[in-house]
Amino acid sequence: MDNKKLIDQAQVIEKIKQTLNNYVGCRMKFRTNLGRCRIVEREGILEELHPNLFVIRIIEEESQRRTSYTYGDILTRLVQLFDPQTEDDFFSWLN
Repeated sequence: MDNKKLIDQAQVIEKIKQTLNNYVGCRMKFRTNLGRCRIVEREGILEELHPNLFVIRIIEEESQRRTSYTYGDILTRLVQLFDPQTEDDFFSWLN
Protein backbone atom coordinates (compact mmCIF):
# COMPACT_ATOMS: atom_id res chain seq x y z
CA MET A 1 0.00 0.00 0.00
CA ASP A 2 1.39 3.40 -0.88
CA ASN A 3 1.92 6.20 1.64
CA LYS A 4 -0.86 8.43 0.27
CA LYS A 5 -3.45 5.71 0.78
CA LEU A 6 -2.21 5.11 4.34
CA ILE A 7 -2.44 8.83 5.10
CA ASP A 8 -5.98 8.98 3.67
CA GLN A 9 -7.06 6.01 5.82
CA ALA A 10 -5.48 7.60 8.90
CA GLN A 11 -7.44 10.79 8.25
CA VAL A 12 -10.68 8.83 7.85
CA ILE A 13 -10.01 6.92 11.09
CA GLU A 14 -9.43 10.25 12.86
CA LYS A 15 -12.72 11.59 11.49
CA ILE A 16 -14.48 8.43 12.73
CA LYS A 17 -13.00 8.99 16.22
CA GLN A 18 -14.12 12.63 16.23
CA THR A 19 -17.64 11.65 15.17
CA LEU A 20 -17.88 8.95 17.85
CA ASN A 21 -16.66 11.42 20.48
CA ASN A 22 -19.93 13.33 19.95
CA TYR A 23 -21.96 10.22 20.86
CA VAL A 24 -20.25 9.03 24.06
CA GLY A 25 -23.02 8.23 26.56
CA CYS A 26 -25.67 8.06 23.83
CA ARG A 27 -27.93 5.17 22.99
CA MET A 28 -27.46 3.75 19.50
CA LYS A 29 -28.42 0.83 17.35
CA PHE A 30 -25.62 -1.16 15.80
CA ARG A 31 -25.39 -3.83 13.14
CA THR A 32 -22.49 -6.26 13.11
CA ASN A 33 -21.56 -8.41 10.11
CA LEU A 34 -20.33 -11.75 11.49
CA GLY A 35 -19.67 -13.22 8.05
CA ARG A 36 -21.42 -16.03 6.17
CA CYS A 37 -24.59 -13.95 5.88
CA ARG A 38 -24.89 -13.59 9.67
CA ILE A 39 -25.83 -10.07 10.68
CA VAL A 40 -26.73 -9.16 14.26
CA GLU A 41 -28.58 -6.00 15.27
CA ARG A 42 -28.60 -4.73 18.85
CA GLU A 43 -28.95 -1.55 20.85
CA GLY A 44 -26.43 -0.19 23.29
CA ILE A 45 -24.74 2.83 24.78
CA LEU A 46 -21.38 4.07 23.57
CA GLU A 47 -19.38 4.00 26.80
CA GLU A 48 -15.72 4.63 26.08
CA LEU A 49 -13.28 5.62 23.37
CA HIS A 50 -9.72 4.34 23.45
CA PRO A 51 -6.87 5.02 21.00
CA ASN A 52 -7.56 1.87 18.95
CA LEU A 53 -11.09 0.80 19.88
CA PHE A 54 -14.42 1.85 21.33
CA VAL A 55 -16.70 0.10 23.83
CA ILE A 56 -20.47 -0.33 23.63
CA ARG A 57 -22.60 -1.55 26.54
CA ILE A 58 -25.22 -3.83 25.01
CA ILE A 59 -28.70 -3.45 26.45
CA GLU A 60 -30.67 -6.71 26.54
CA GLU A 61 -33.66 -7.74 28.60
CA GLU A 62 -31.86 -10.44 30.57
CA SER A 63 -28.46 -8.86 31.05
CA GLN A 64 -26.03 -6.15 30.13
CA ARG A 65 -22.62 -6.81 28.65
CA ARG A 66 -19.91 -4.89 26.88
CA THR A 67 -18.33 -5.37 23.49
CA SER A 68 -15.57 -3.53 21.71
CA TYR A 69 -14.83 -2.74 18.09
CA THR A 70 -11.98 -1.05 16.29
CA TYR A 71 -12.36 2.13 14.27
CA GLY A 72 -11.30 0.04 11.29
CA ASP A 73 -14.44 -2.07 11.77
CA ILE A 74 -16.46 1.04 10.96
CA LEU A 75 -14.17 1.94 8.05
CA THR A 76 -14.61 -1.53 6.52
CA ARG A 77 -18.35 -1.52 7.37
CA LEU A 78 -18.15 -4.63 9.57
CA VAL A 79 -19.99 -2.50 12.13
CA GLN A 80 -22.60 0.12 11.33
CA LEU A 81 -24.00 2.55 13.91
CA PHE A 82 -27.47 4.07 13.67
CA ASP A 83 -29.67 6.52 15.51
CA PRO A 84 -32.24 4.29 17.28
CA GLN A 85 -35.19 6.61 16.53
CA THR A 86 -34.53 7.72 12.96
CA GLU A 87 -32.43 4.77 11.75
CA ASP A 88 -29.95 7.30 10.27
CA ASP A 89 -26.48 5.82 9.71
CA PHE A 90 -23.91 7.88 11.65
CA PHE A 91 -21.30 7.11 8.97
CA SER A 92 -23.31 7.29 5.75
CA TRP A 93 -20.48 9.41 4.32
CA LEU A 94 -18.36 6.22 4.12
CA ASN A 95 -20.60 4.69 1.44
